[in-house]
Amino acid sequence: MTWSRGGKPFLTGRLTMIGSVSLSQRTWLWSWANESLPSAALGDIARVRRFGEAHDFPVLPWPGFDYLPELVAEARMVAASVLDADGLWAESTDDGELHFLLHDLKPVTDAA
Repeated sequence: MTWSRGGKPFLTGRLTMIGSVSLSQRTWLWSWANESLPSAALGDIARVRRFGEAHDFPVLPWPGFDYLPELVAEARMVAASVLDADGLWAESTDDGELHFLLHDLKPVTDAA
């Protein structure tokens, strides 16, 4: 992915979708449990589920859970740690939120 301002690229990186929130249903769904997502968007998110299984960490191996902002924040932070992410990004929609990990961030330098 490339980020830009005013049409000028300034940063490149890779995204892994963590999961999504439905505000109307008040639920979280892990991306690994969302069959409508392409595999390219998932990266290595299955490692987060396996980490949860191996360490008896609640919510990580569950396909979804009731939406509580604090619980979503904790799940995001654990996912970022397990997958050694450079950062987190969330995008809001009318009825939900999409949550991503950022990897391999590199500034775009002018080649001139």
